[in-house]
Amino acid sequence: MKTLTVRLPETLVDQIEAESRARRLSKSDVVRERLSAGASPRKIPPLLESIQDLIGSVGGPGDISANKKAKLRMMGYGRKRPR
Repeated sequence: MKTLTVRLPETLVDQIEAESRARRLSKSDVVRERLSAGASPRKIPPLLESIQDLIGSVGGPGDISANKKAKLRMMGYGRKRPR
């Protein structure tokens, strides 16, 4: 198993320590449980699911990848900026 060091807010550390003492588990076990519980794939909300086929179909150019260099130049990319 690999080690990972993170910085957490004191309030979160206090919660983890309290849960660790209450359940008689190590802090690492509590953190692993919390991380694995939050790692489940996010489900698409029903409203978004119902309009999914419409997203991106209104307005804008038909093919954004066409003439991308010209579009980037129009937006100012590639120009030298004054310092």
